[in-house]
Amino acid sequence: MWEGHDPSEGGVYVRRCLGAGDAEGDTGYSDVFWAGDAPPEETVDPEVLAQEAISKMRLRGPEIRTTPRAGQTGVVGLPTWMWVDPSPTTYGPNTTSASAGGVTVSATAKVSKIVWSMGDGRSVTCTGPGTPYDASYGKKPSPTCGHLYKQTSAGQPGEKYQVTATATWEIEWQVEGSSEAGEFTQAQQSQAELAVGELQSVGR
Repeated sequence: MWEGHDPSEGGVYVRRCLGAGDAEGDTGYSDVFWAGDAPPEETVDPEVLAQEAISKMRLRGPEIRTTPRAGQTGVVGLPTWMWVDPSPTTYGPNTTSASAGGVTVSATAKVSKIVWSMGDGRSVTCTGPGTPYDASYGKKPSPTCGHLYKQTSAGQPGEKYQVTATATWEIEWQVEGSSEAGEFTQAQQSQAELAVGELQSVGR
């Protein structure tokens, strides 16, 4: 195998690729070769690994919850409450990692804010998931994330306001065992519909 070479001239290297076989039951292959210099080390881009870790998170738009609820009709002048059901894929935090060439990058994502476009030309920015409504709150406005419609949804598509909740995901990544780190921002949307009417007085 040395083929007459002196060890000072180079070396014999073995390259083994596990799981690269095509045949059934084949777990890979090995390749032996002579080289004057050692094989170059694989260059790994941490940002590429960070993006791979983010793709594993399967981040989605918020799970929208409102009062009035779907199928119900709100009333002009009464508070509308908005909130979301937090989960790792819809609100965070969500942590994953990806590895290649001896480098491992860990990434953590969480929602920093949700901008609610209410369908009436106005928007509300909420920095938390919002407060779930309970009947005991009565007609009080939401303490964390709410809106007040001043007009009915009559004349809107389907006679309902089209509500869009846009979540901003803040994603931080770091190379394990290193100070190298970075950040990404990603936006995800969800939509819902709200019917808003007005109270009708009944005369005798």
